[in-house]
Amino acid sequence: MTWWCTGMRWGGGGPGMGWTGDGGAERESAVRFGESVAFRVAGPRRCLGVWRGGRRSACPGWAAVPVRGTRAQCAECAGIDRAQSVAADTIADDPRPYHVYLAWFGDGLVKVGITGVGRGSARLLEQGAVAYTWLGQGPLMAVRRAEELLRVALGVPDRIPYATKRIVRGGVETERGRAELERAHRVAVGLDGWPESLARLPCAVVGHEEVFGLGAIDGVDAVVSGLGEGAVVAGRVVAAAGPDLHLAESGGRRLVVDTRVLAGWPLVGAGDGEAGMGFEVREVPAVQSGLF
Repeated sequence: MTWWCTGMRWGGGGPGMGWTGDGGAERESAVRFGESVAFRVAGPRRCLGVWRGGRRSACPGWAAVPVRGTRAQCAECAGIDRAQSVAADTIADDPRPYHVYLAWFGDGLVKVGITGVGRGSARLLEQGAVAYTWLGQGPLMAVRRAEELLRVALGVPDRIPYATKRIVRGGVETERGRAELERAHRVAVGLDGWPESLARLPCAVVGHEEVFGLGAIDGVDAVVSGLGEGAVVAGRVVAAAGPDLHLAESGGRRLVVDTRVLAGWPLVGAGDGEAGMGFEVREVPAVQSGLF
């Protein structure tokens, strides 16, 4: 059976790689720090369809998608995905409860966001949040109004680019994040204008430093930006955060594989000792200064 990669998953607290196979089969393989991985691209990149309600709806045309980019969907499936997304504000009558949260990704990098209560911390793990705390809980539209209130009042964004998160990820100190989140939480819960149906929650900072293996990251030399048929990616797993897999190649290069770039490709195991080849990388400067 051929298996197409669907990217990193954070369902059970630890990282895993998702796969979809012929006939709609789904599986997951654990990602373990310290182990070596090696895989080869064994065919063209295809649209992964739409994932909703715990199942995948296959792309009707099994469409080819560009070899570069982080979205393994054709335009039609991407449109369906967007229309059914909480972020699109098209499901105002959603009866499920939601959380509004503050997340920290590194010094000065705090954002506000929302996620379904039923998802627990999965959304924070998927985003690569080094630490977070809940702010409130309530119906979707109340949580949405609170998110906008807090974004403006706290002067924090609701999105942070992955590239920015990578730059500050190595060497972060969760205690500094805890202090930043506690300060922001105090200001947030003291604001006027919270929706009446939204319950304010106490500050309880949760750190992901050990879950991500951040203590083993000592920098990034390059980021995989594109694959092609026959490409081989290989290395020892150092850490994983959000969609990013941190590898140490045999030659010493510190490589980040954004698994969203892997999504849609059929991957097979490569031979022992086979060096990486055939993929595009974006070099990361050794010294990053003036970021903020």
